[in-house]
Amino acid sequence: MASRRNALLALALAVALSALCPAQALAAGNEVGQNLAGLLRHYASELYGGVVAIASLFFLIHRRYSELAVFLLASVVVAWMVFAPDEIAKAAESIGHQIFG
Repeated sequence: MASRRNALLALALAVALSALCPAQALAAGNEVGQNLAGLLRHYASELYGGVVAIASLFFLIHRRYSELAVFLLASVVVAWMVFAPDEIAKAAESIGHQIFG
């Protein structure tokens, strides 16, 4: 009896939420690929940050500060290139316009 009541309560809550904000409830409809890409980009950025943090701890423990600085600079450049390709394209285009006119 309690599980049936919980199921009805969850169903009523879902209906109420979809009635209050239909745009968010139906956002996954035609944009499944875009939503999946955003989700994967979010998980990849969290994983990348964790790997960079663990590798940075290795450099800190062994007191290799100059190598840590180079590693962090390289990881920022790689993250910028991977997670913001549109900004890279705009920057390259503006540099090309400045050089070639």
